[in-house]
Amino acid sequence: MLSPQDTSVAMQALPHASEGNIGPCGIDLVRLAGWIRSTGLDASGLQVRVLAGGQSNPTFLLDMTGGMLVLRKQPPGELLPSAHAIDREYRVMNALAGSGVPVPRMQAYCEDATVIGTPFFLMEFVRGRNFVDPTLPDLGAAERQTIYAEMNRVLVALHDLDYHAAGLDTFGRPGNYFARQIARWSRQYRSAKTERIEAMEALMAWLPSHIPEGDETCLVHGDLRMDNMIFHPTEPKILAVLDWELSTLGHPLADLSYYCMSWRVPPDLWRGVAGVDLTALGIPQEHAFVEDYCRARGIERIRHWDFYLAYNLFRMAAILQGIAARAAGGNAAAEDASDMGAKVRPLADLGWRCARRDGA
Repeated sequence: MLSPQDTSVAMQALPHASEGNIGPCGIDLVRLAGWIRSTGLDASGLQVRVLAGGQSNPTFLLDMTGGMLVLRKQPPGELLPSAHAIDREYRVMNALAGSGVPVPRMQAYCEDATVIGTPFFLMEFVRGRNFVDPTLPDLGAAERQTIYAEMNRVLVALHDLDYHAAGLDTFGRPGNYFARQIARWSRQYRSAKTERIEAMEALMAWLPSHIPEGDETCLVHGDLRMDNMIFHPTEPKILAVLDWELSTLGHPLADLSYYCMSWRVPPDLWRGVAGVDLTALGIPQEHAFVEDYCRARGIERIRHWDFYLAYNLFRMAAILQGIAARAAGGNAAAEDASDMGAKVRPLADLGWRCARRDGA
């Protein structure tokens, strides 16, 4: 999850750079350079800088004589089960090369934890614009409209992708997605929780027994937000979708409703547009965004929409609780990780509100 501010470079390097033979986070530059050369790449002049963001998996900019690459690795320390799946990120982006879903070009994967302490991969450094604030304050209304339309287009392209042809048949288990995900994130939350939050307890009890009928399987991103996309420097075109750690085979409405949480979350809580004058900004209303998606995919109607929102608000609260727990344990990737715990309760409250609305 990258959050740079420099609109000319999609992932902003922070001042923390390599010094001597040891880089940021204790990375051994000699060992890393040797491994890079073993892949056939030129590692001369290697310098390493931390990239902004990367709440889950630490991310670095490698500046070398031959050009720049991005290194993404697992965090150090004891990790929650199935979390920080660096190998899955590399596999899915490699499989999507040349498809209708834009991704950075993969360069190499290293499973040998002795090189820099954990497994990691190298990928292309994509220059472009990265937007963190979904209100897009620096753009005009017309461009905001086209940016949102482009995000909708890529979401449709992802869910229409033939994952069999892409070689991703074994990337997850088809069917029963929501039941498995609710069970997974309930376990993750319980293993990381620090206090009792009534709304989370209520959601963990309510969600499993209210899963809507009907099933569909596609490739889902799992964390599809505006700030996980790199846009062309001047055009409303997505050049790369990042942060595929949570991707799997799943239900497309999980991805759609995850993105649409933005319309339910206020800006002062976390990257939302709830309560904002969307018409004045040129940003579509939630229902219009969903209708455009449905029209493109030939879906007549979505029943129990509030269930999908409740599920994702619960899931996000569980994810942020995990980040806060890693911060307390000293192995969180981002400096603001400790602040994430404060968002768990209000997100859970919003989710439980959606659940009650769906039940009504």
